[in-house]
Amino acid sequence: MTFYQQQVLKFKNELYPHESLCQQVVQAKRFMDSQLDNNLTLDAIAQEASVSKFHFIRLFKKLYGQTPHQYLILVRIAKAKQLLRTNNSIKDVCFAVGFDSTSSFTGLFKKITGSTPTVYKNRQNLRS
Repeated sequence: MTFYQQQVLKFKNELYPHESLCQQVVQAKRFMDSQLDNNLTLDAIAQEASVSKFHFIRLFKKLYGQTPHQYLILVRIAKAKQLLRTNNSIKDVCFAVGFDSTSSFTGLFKKITGSTPTVYKNRQNLRS
């Protein structure tokens, strides 16, 4: 059993004892991870979990400690950081990780990392 699976089981037992609902949320999280580059809606993600979107938000937050939207943003920014270390342009990275506009991507990137994608990319290029 992987560390990830152990953590999910630990949280499930502590926070939510209904195994089938936890599995549905985990399945929806996997769906989110596999669809990062697409425009995901809360309705589509909740449908993957077979629950209402409001119930899904509550379950996801209880299981992972953050809302699905917060999780998706953090995962997308982490993926963007990886892609910015390559020769991809900021615009290409923005769309590759599922953002609709470079301005929202730049704003969220700066809010989470403390620097703009351009500054981050330039720093990474200086290190290599």
